[in-house]
Amino acid sequence: MTLIETHAHIYSDKFADDIQETLERAWEAGVGKIYMPNIDHTSIDGMLELELRSDNCIAMMGLHPCSVGKGFEKELYIVEEWLTKREWAAVGEIGTDLYWDKTFWEQQKEAFKIQCQWAKKYDRPVVIHCRESIDETIEMVAELKDEKLRGVFHCFSGNLEQANRIIELGFYLGIGGVVTFKHGGIDKFLNEIDLKHLVLETDSPYLAPTPNRGKRNEPAFIQLVAEKLATIKKVSIEELGKTTTQNAMQLFKQ
Repeated sequence: MTLIETHAHIYSDKFADDIQETLERAWEAGVGKIYMPNIDHTSIDGMLELELRSDNCIAMMGLHPCSVGKGFEKELYIVEEWLTKREWAAVGEIGTDLYWDKTFWEQQKEAFKIQCQWAKKYDRPVVIHCRESIDETIEMVAELKDEKLRGVFHCFSGNLEQANRIIELGFYLGIGGVVTFKHGGIDKFLNEIDLKHLVLETDSPYLAPTPNRGKRNEPAFIQLVAEKLATIKKVSIEELGKTTTQNAMQLFKQ
């Protein structure tokens, strides 16, 4: 059985001391590929270095909303320049975030819309972050939506209505550790969502699934996410792995 890890920041300094062991645990757990979202200019070198070390670690290019601040245009210029240099798995991680600070909300929206246009230009999916801003982000996607705009709402933690709106827009839901949380909420309705709309992720090093909650997350823990989702969907772990892997390959066109 192969599982595809669609979202992991394994170039993070949280893995500096044991990245090789982390990768080996992932492969042993059945992870076939790890897709790495970019954050900003500070994360590019480490991400690309890891991509060079392993054929199964695949980079994206984008500007994370939490890195959108005063002078964000300089960060966007760097992203745009990199997008012209090579092919990327996706434009990501992009989106909006109202959790920490609302100061640069207008700039976040502008950066998101610009990067969605780049995704259309280069025929790449977008990987969307929308913490405490899911409804606002869905509305922006609806405004920008055409036959070229596609992607995934990563780390989905919304409700059934929001899930259905995202699916109607032709986007996938990224399911991670939240599905295992006692009060995560999404485990109550994912049985109503067709498996063809879901992909797996960990968002490592964040949001480790139960029973590892509070610890550093890592791609090998995706097996815990898969097991919980298989239980919810009342399918075998093999069927869940096969379908979510097919979904991930369709998402990234790889």
